[in-house]
Amino acid sequence: MTATPDVIVLFSGGLDSILAAKLLEDQGLKVRCLHCVSPFFGDEAALPRWRRLHNLDIASLDVSEDFAALLRRRPVHGFGKVMNPCVDCKILLLRHARLYMEAVGARLLASGEVLGQRPMSQRRDTLHVIPRDADVTGLLLRPLCARLLAPIPAEENGLVDRTRLLSISGRGRGEQLALAERFGLQEIPTPGGGCRLTERENARRYWPVLTRRADAAPSLARDFALANLGRQFWRQDDGRDYWLSVGRNNTDNKRLAAAAGPDDALLSLTGLPGPLGLARHGATWPRPLLEEAAALTASYAPKAVAVGGLTALRASWKNSALELAVPPQRAGTPWSEPSWEEVRAEIREEARLRREMPPRAAPGA
Repeated sequence: MTATPDVIVLFSGGLDSILAAKLLEDQGLKVRCLHCVSPFFGDEAALPRWRRLHNLDIASLDVSEDFAALLRRRPVHGFGKVMNPCVDCKILLLRHARLYMEAVGARLLASGEVLGQRPMSQRRDTLHVIPRDADVTGLLLRPLCARLLAPIPAEENGLVDRTRLLSISGRGRGEQLALAERFGLQEIPTPGGGCRLTERENARRYWPVLTRRADAAPSLARDFALANLGRQFWRQDDGRDYWLSVGRNNTDNKRLAAAAGPDDALLSLTGLPGPLGLARHGATWPRPLLEEAAALTASYAPKAVAVGGLTALRASWKNSALELAVPPQRAGTPWSEPSWEEVRAEIREEARLRREMPPRAAPGA
């Protein structure tokens, strides 16, 4: 890593953040990229490859708990079309980036934002709101569109040459692709935000966690990570929510086993190949509900279904285990995967109710 960087660049791994870093390096500045990770975005495993591919100094920072807390209290600036809190997300990342900048002795923050590229977080008004609420006004440079914005102190005092910054705007990628060719990038990342919260399929997994687990989970980030794995099923009984994850393949099974907490019950078939089920806090479930979850898990094992009759499964947690024998059963089960339509209706209703509540001040306002 660069001993003492001049500038910290928020780095998603996308083309715009790569180009922002390269533009500043081209001016002779020492650049360190900061890649933030959470259950919803980021790929820490990709860092070694990115370092080699783009010849960049890249560090990672886990913001999972703070991001989960943001969702728990709901974003001040609201969700986008799905469950994406884009403005609040950028504010949170910049707050972390400033702390990192100060810790390593850097002088400037930068991002790959482009004026008008994204409808929620890159409008001119939100490009002003974000640094204000993140308390980085005067510290944040947007090299790709800087000449369309007011200069910041780093441009005025000569740390950065404003005449060598750009004035890109809109959703086209022509100028970025030409710049990538100029810098000789070996690989052009495909366009897209890379955030799972922008996708309906993921939102229908995350929303039940947020609304049914937020007050009970000691680590909501851990629950959101589990929601990324396998099939997701929920059931209510006697006022309590029960959550089951069922692996789709061997990779899911391994990840579910690794994700299990001390009181999570792992449901595994005995003597037959099949999926692994994870019953969140299953050690505390009534036996009939464990049997239902085991029957549903077994229904995704083709050999168990073909054999018919009772399937043997083992429910295990911590230092305990329970042997079960249940018929594979899916049809008519009280367990369900919430649909996007159901989730969207709940999000909209909650937003309506919040609009009717007295406004709350934005952080730092």
